[in-house]
Amino acid sequence: MHTRTQTAEETGRLGARLAQARGRAAQDLAVIYLEGGLGAGKTTFARGFAREAGFEGTLRSPTYTLLEAYPLTAGTLVHVDLYRVHSAAGLESLGLRDFLLPGHVWLIEWPEHGLGRLPPADLRVAFAAGEAGHDITATPVSALGKSWLVQMPGAGADRS
Repeated sequence: MHTRTQTAEETGRLGARLAQARGRAAQDLAVIYLEGGLGAGKTTFARGFAREAGFEGTLRSPTYTLLEAYPLTAGTLVHVDLYRVHSAAGLESLGLRDFLLPGHVWLIEWPEHGLGRLPPADLRVAFAAGEAGHDITATPVSALGKSWLVQMPGAGADRS
């Protein structure tokens, strides 16, 4: 799935659409890698996802804390930002294994900084900022990721 968003609101709505697609798979553990440079829309997408999934507070970028967990209507959102991590070995102190539970959805920004120490992705979402907006491409890596994209509202209406 490829789309282009023109505004932060559109990027957030795309995250919300993915949260809607979570639907009956809410009891599953799901891992989504959010890939792209600074300012490409990863945290905005995560905010839209969290809001639609039932988190009512303020989702902050975990750039300094590295990991934040938020209660959802069904399960828990584990938002990880590895921008400041320079060695995958440094992830052990975060206790990531404690969050490998059914009903947990992981949104991992900068996953390339934790390769070999992170759970495998079900879905990879790549963000690229450009003059005409943000290009966002979601690629399923597992059957769960594929089912989310198939069930995503408006999946047939992707814009290029």
